[in-house]
Amino acid sequence: MAQKLAKATVTPLDGRGAGDEIAVLFNPSEYNVEYSASFSETAAPGLSNPILQFVNGNAQVLSMDLFFDTWTNGGGSNVIDATKPLTDLLSIDGTLHAPPRVKFHWGVFQFVAVVERITQRFTMFRSDGTPVRATLTVAFKQYRPIAEQLQEPRRNSADKTKRRVLESHDSIWLLAAREYGDPRFWRVVARANDIEDPRRIEPGQVLVLPPLDEERRREVDGATGAA
Repeated sequence: MAQKLAKATVTPLDGRGAGDEIAVLFNPSEYNVEYSASFSETAAPGLSNPILQFVNGNAQVLSMDLFFDTWTNGGGSNVIDATKPLTDLLSIDGTLHAPPRVKFHWGVFQFVAVVERITQRFTMFRSDGTPVRATLTVAFKQYRPIAEQLQEPRRNSADKTKRRVLESHDSIWLLAAREYGDPRFWRVVARANDIEDPRRIEPGQVLVLPPLDEERRREVDGATGAA
């Protein structure tokens, strides 16, 4: 028994058009999902590559081409009328003061997002110049509310060691204050880097900053208390 063809749809989730399903004229032949992360780069003297530090993960981006044709079955009507429900998803909704969130749904695949951009390319015209065929390149950027993300279990890395480059205007005490919130934890940095004299650290030196666990806190508390 032949299965019924699942049609891809885009549905606004809020705003004036919430729940009004928009069916694409033809299902996409393929789609792409992009995953990425952001890293900061710190140039270190003497190294051929910068030191990379993870900043944050980025939202996934779903992209695809959608084909629209009103010449074959639409009597040659203006294809813009067929694509307008999708391009309108980039317009500001008066009740939201922003474009609406949407859900792309095709068979078992669902993707909650905002429409990030649409490029509309017209490829066929009537004799009077009316466009009757178009391809829309659409990019959906994943939307996840803060509450949903906070409910996820934290994926903590076993090694939270950081590396920082000591600049000419910096000191081990300032570095400890920035990274650990207290300059007295300079001892943790000194011990991790085998530094005997913290006043004689050359600018440009890459320093290892280990995670500040309870054992290291107690060691520093004991040392400062004894002093």
